[in-house]
Amino acid sequence: MIRRSRSDSLTAAVLMAPFVVIYVIFFVYPTIKMVELSFTNAPLIGPGKWVGLDNYFRLASDRLFSTAVWNTIYFVVLSVPTGTLLALLIALGVTRLKGWLQSLVLAAFFLPYILPVSVVIRIWGWMFDKDFGVAQYLIAPLNDGQRISVFRTVPLFMPAVASITVWWCLGFSLLLFVAGLRNISNEIYEAAELDGAGRWDQFRRITWPLIWPVTVLVFTIQFILQLKIFDQVYLLSSRPDANMVMVYYVFREAFQLNRGGLGAASAVVLFVVIAVLSVLQFQLLRARGQR
Repeated sequence: MIRRSRSDSLTAAVLMAPFVVIYVIFFVYPTIKMVELSFTNAPLIGPGKWVGLDNYFRLASDRLFSTAVWNTIYFVVLSVPTGTLLALLIALGVTRLKGWLQSLVLAAFFLPYILPVSVVIRIWGWMFDKDFGVAQYLIAPLNDGQRISVFRTVPLFMPAVASITVWWCLGFSLLLFVAGLRNISNEIYEAAELDGAGRWDQFRRITWPLIWPVTVLVFTIQFILQLKIFDQVYLLSSRPDANMVMVYYVFREAFQLNRGGLGAASAVVLFVVIAVLSVLQFQLLRARGQR
């Protein structure tokens, strides 16, 4: 028994070793170096002097960083709950379809997710174009019949980017919900129908409790992804200071202004925020589902 246990442990260690080595080299070590760099005034490449917590104090008093934090939170609030709820509603409808029609609808919703961000931005840039964009037919009546440049108008920029992101990422969340709904046995619904339960009662008492773990997973994945919003803002924004987000701030300080220390400090703050908020909301949602 002891020899077999040691053999199993050795086999497990050998199988895990490549992953552990890659993880340490490409994640743990760069993270340690980033934290170390955040306490210096070094450029992106090259040595610098130790300045302690000065970079973090600068971030606390930097209005642009405050704008980046606010815009990131605002974007997450706009996109994550909306995308999760919309994916769930569509999944409930898709699961009622059968055969090739269901596959066709799933493929249609998943197709945007495999598109590169540059293609997505080009498509929606045309749709929101002030002169010939088809979306202007919906926007103009809300603006006294006047067309408006959506991506140049600061109050409209984040809602527009959030709507694009929801459309872009909807397919992945939809697939997770469909997979979760398929795991619910039809016998449970048949028994509920025999007891006289309507569709709303079935959803409230059967579907929603059983799909809750998948909802927590989808919400957590989208929460982490959208906290790292960058590509859409970088490609669409004509006023980066007003539309600044946290990853864009890291990019600006480290790669555009060559302030490696300050960029690393902002990256550390972003890393801590993502880790703490993700764990916190995951635990709260999971506790809510266990009650």
